Amino acid sequence: MTALPRSAILVADDSAETLAMLSDVLESAGFTAFVALRGDRALSIARQVTPDLILLDAIMPGMDGFETCRALKREPALARVPVIFMTGLSEPEDVVRGLEAGGVDYVTKPIEPQGLLARIRVHLANARVEKSARAALDSAGRYLLAADEEGHLLWWTPQAGALMAATLSEPLAEGVRLPEPLAQALAASPDANRLDVLLPREGGESIHVQGVGRLAPGEILLRVSEAEAAMAGSVEERLRQSYQISAREAEVLNWLSQGKTNRDIAEILNVSPRTVNKHLERIFRKIGVENRTAAAAIVLALKH
Repeated sequence: MTALPRSAILVADDSAETLAMLSDVLESAGFTAFVALRGDRALSIARQVTPDLILLDAIMPGMDGFETCRALKREPALARVPVIFMTGLSEPEDVVRGLEAGGVDYVTKPIEPQGLLARIRVHLANARVEKSARAALDSAGRYLLAADEEGHLLWWTPQAGALMAATLSEPLAEGVRLPEPLAQALAASPDANRLDVLLPREGGESIHVQGVGRLAPGEILLRVSEAEAAMAGSVEERLRQSYQISAREAEVLNWLSQGKTNRDIAEILNVSPRTVNKHLERIFRKIGVENRTAAAAIVLALKH
């Protein structure tokens, strides 16, 4: 029977005694331990070995644990590694600070070894399930990512990440804000299933982003794909070509098909609701319909 690989645990604490104690506890429990006396050193080690879990002292000289955790979470390869904070601080605001920095758990000193090991095993098991699920999505050719309603990236499959990286103004990382057209659509769309956005990228090509549904409150699942050049990749472009409407009228019509009110559309396009009303009057006349429902049906027919 093949032995399972030993999980690697990185421990960062400015106390050599604490590091020695935790290293012994972890090695005795079947883990491989890496240790660091400073936050910047822990970050350097993590970049080289990609640990399965990190134990992080909150209070260290120089780069403290909170800053170290935030730096870890900005690294795409380390963003999903669970971090457990260790500290003598126990006030509620300290716990909240650790969780907001990206930690998954918080233990107070003095450390009780068996309780810590139990927490480590739970978080390692959760991380393995999450990693396996995402690996399965990617191996099945899934170009998926999740974002919150404010337009911040939560997670992504590698294939989706490779496409989205070309549209972002900063490196791909958990919490990064998505391109403004997509972020605005996420904030404005009550129905994630009808979200449909085209994002430009270098070289004149585009990425098509469609809503799939809600995984949980505040977590929206999106599918990304390369837009087809033959179609100019855009529902709006097809509307312009088919019905001889302007680019702005095509934008208004596309947002209308996604269930947006006139006020919603005005906010997205940074115009007045009165301007949207005038656009709709001209659109209805040009495409030969009398109401919003009929106009939306035309757009939906082009999408499918």
